[in-house]
Amino acid sequence: MKKIQAITGMKDLLPGDSPVWQYLESSIRSVLLSYGYREMRFPLLEQTELFKRGIGEATDIVEKEMYTFEDRNGDMLTLRPEGTASCVRACEQHQMLFDRGTLTQKLWYSGPMFRHEKPQKGRLRQFHQFGVEAFGFAGPDIDAELLQMTASLWRKLGLLEHVTLQINSLGNADARKAHRQALISYFEAHKDKLDEDSQRRLHTNPLRIFDSKVDSTRALFAQAPMLSDFLDDDSREHFAALLKLLDQLGVNYEVNPLLVRGLDYYSKTVFEWVTDKLGAQGTICGGGRYDGLVEQLGGKQTPAIGFGMGVERLVLMLTELDLVPAQLAQQLDVYIVAVGDVKAEAMSLADKLRDQHSGLRVQVHCGGGNFRAQMKKADKSGASVALVLGEDEVARNEVGIKYLREEREQQTVSTDALAAVFNQE
Repeated sequence: MKKIQAITGMKDLLPGDSPVWQYLESSIRSVLLSYGYREMRFPLLEQTELFKRGIGEATDIVEKEMYTFEDRNGDMLTLRPEGTASCVRACEQHQMLFDRGTLTQKLWYSGPMFRHEKPQKGRLRQFHQFGVEAFGFAGPDIDAELLQMTASLWRKLGLLEHVTLQINSLGNADARKAHRQALISYFEAHKDKLDEDSQRRLHTNPLRIFDSKVDSTRALFAQAPMLSDFLDDDSREHFAALLKLLDQLGVNYEVNPLLVRGLDYYSKTVFEWVTDKLGAQGTICGGGRYDGLVEQLGGKQTPAIGFGMGVERLVLMLTELDLVPAQLAQQLDVYIVAVGDVKAEAMSLADKLRDQHSGLRVQVHCGGGNFRAQMKKADKSGASVALVLGEDEVARNEVGIKYLREEREQQTVSTDALAAVFNQE
């Protein structure tokens, strides 16, 4: 029979790769928790209408990339393509944003997202993100905190010198509307030079034309109307205050007037952390303010800002830049070789070691085999130490210690003294 393979663009995570993921995930969690953000979890499946209203029907995500189907009840459901809309829905449903007045929330989440894109390096159809959302904060200080927090994470991971913060302001709805009309007029006059995708976007989402990678289209950007020329006073003041805070915090940035992001709900601040270490897929983290989204999804007007970071791309960066801690390659600390009828004693010894030394990784040999065969397994396991337990050792309440990665003599100690040996290690 034909073997069943994984779906294109949806990868298995094998045991040899998982330590890097665990290292990255634990590093992100520790930074988020240190800034006072709390974890939230929500379903993979949502009503399709949530993303149509939240992301925007004219976006590529909704038009071409969502995994949408009709369930047995006739409801249209979608595997979540991003996390912000789901987070807003959950907060509204559980009355986390308004209860006797405005509430502030600092939240984070992680997990798989789904988009039917062309699979390539750093871009999959099932991909994983960490998302951060802050609700109820109108000022630029929360914008600065999110950017300071991501800079702290890059520093922790050793990535800060390999990434650049690009930042822009999209203004309010009126500013974007006026800019939109000016863009349509400008690009209409040069329609013959627009690529096919840009022509399609011209009347539905002209701001997205700035995402084009086609040279003939990009050549038009220099003379195109800039959003910065249409910004309202409040957005200008907000952006100026944010840049001042970033300067004071020592967070380096580049103002990129062409940065627009791909979702309709953004307003005022937008940003991306980009790198030149991943080829075409250079964005590792991006986000911005979405002050109108909560109201758009049925809630009360609530200022909000957030970002998402791609786990696969960060794993690629850590691996290719050789920033993965060397100790992650070691999956095991102790391998217990059990020769003869001593299996129960070996298992009991292993549990005793785990109880005495939190985090110690101990494996007992299973599957039989003589001493030589078991020692080969012990060496192949990557463990630092092999403990040898036979019937004679059990009778004498002893255990042999063989160092597998160091030039040290084998020794025999009482099982009662074994804890002291590992304390010295």
